[in-house]
Amino acid sequence: MAETQDLLASIEGPGLDVELQRRFLAASLRYFQRDGAFAGLVRRVTGLNLPADLGANLVTGAAEQHITLLAWRSPSETTLLTTDARLLDDLQTAAAAFSDGCVVDQRGGLLVLRARGEAVPDLVARRAGHGAMPAIGEARRTRFADVAVLIVKVRAEETLFVIERVYAPHVMASIRVSAADLAAPLFD
Repeated sequence: MAETQDLLASIEGPGLDVELQRRFLAASLRYFQRDGAFAGLVRRVTGLNLPADLGANLVTGAAEQHITLLAWRSPSETTLLTTDARLLDDLQTAAAAFSDGCVVDQRGGLLVLRARGEAVPDLVARRAGHGAMPAIGEARRTRFADVAVLIVKVRAEETLFVIERVYAPHVMASIRVSAADLAAPLFD
């Protein structure tokens, strides 16, 4: 366990800061229609609409004590990230009464990495390819370091990487290599 914790340690370098965000809880919202009854429930509970294609919707409470984010994953699936366990529990309980959508709890399966700094677009280009970096308010599903990752550009200075827990050590190791490459001069 200690080895895994070391692999998940924060990364700091010139223009790049990446850290595991343990405060986020995750769920997959799966639905038939983006404007159906289930979508209305999501709106009532979270205060957010299901996002448009490649979109991400964010709401924050006072001093960012509570953060809730809905990020497009596919035409019939949205990833919910929240710091409010009660919101997730309430949504999951209420969704049981709906037939046009469901909540799949991913608290044990997804992790969130937060990346900041001017080197983030270069990191994404190196590990996922040019064009993989979303614009502010967008979410893009791509292969990053050869694993599926949902990249969400929350703000100008903040990008989230949503990954399956099992791949977190691999993704962080890949970011460490890229961070070292970004910091080293190409030619002396």
